Amino acid sequence: MPWPSRKRDKEAAADKEEPGAKLAKTEEKTSDKQEEEKSAKPPAGKSTSGWKNWKKKTPESGGEEGQITYCHWLLKSEPESRLEKGVDVKFSVDDLKAEPNQTTCWDGVRNYQARNFLRSMKLGQQAFFYHSNCKEPGIVAIVKIVKEAYPDHTQFDKKHLYYDSTSRKENPKWSMVDVQFVRMTKRFIPLSEIKVHHLEHKAQGGPLKNMMLFAKQRLSVQPLTQGE
Repeated sequence: MPWPSRKRDKEAAADKEEPGAKLAKTEEKTSDKQEEEKSAKPPAGKSTSGWKNWKKKTPESGGEEGQITYCHWLLKSEPESRLEKGVDVKFSVDDLKAEPNQTTCWDGVRNYQARNFLRSMKLGQQAFFYHSNCKEPGIVAIVKIVKEAYPDHTQFDKKHLYYDSTSRKENPKWSMVDVQFVRMTKRFIPLSEIKVHHLEHKAQGGPLKNMMLFAKQRLSVQPLTQGE
């Protein structure tokens, strides 16, 4: 597809180098193989939060955690201009609506955990379009997955901002999906409002208590439970 890689917000650009991301990279010298293996493992600790169980469980798993599935998503993108290596990475919901058939490829993801989430997306599933790295971040629209994961072409383009010299066409590291605009949300839902509910649910119990938007703030592709 001819679209440039504009779906990379500031947080996504930092995903690969985030020192605190247990599932992405624990130190700068970690090999790609080790990093990829980590992306498939839950973090250390005794947390029973849903986000560590993002893979669908088999019926044999049993128990409450065995019922956790993620069929909804949250995708972050920057609505305001920002240059990265001379390239404007801005991509707002209005930019999506202006694309042919209001559809685009969600390329440029360079974090293993986020990539694995992309690969878990199924045709027809819906996602929140989230404006990030702006004066007031929050949810602005709903999109749907119209093509399941396939190799991200930008990883092989030497002139592209997100070229990866270590990726091979016979075994591509990075994937993308195609998304299509569905509708604007009935109102803008700011991060500040979501955080209020998150803190309430964390203290008293509720569906937003383990929301990855707060547990893994820098991750640009995130799963959501039905409750969330």
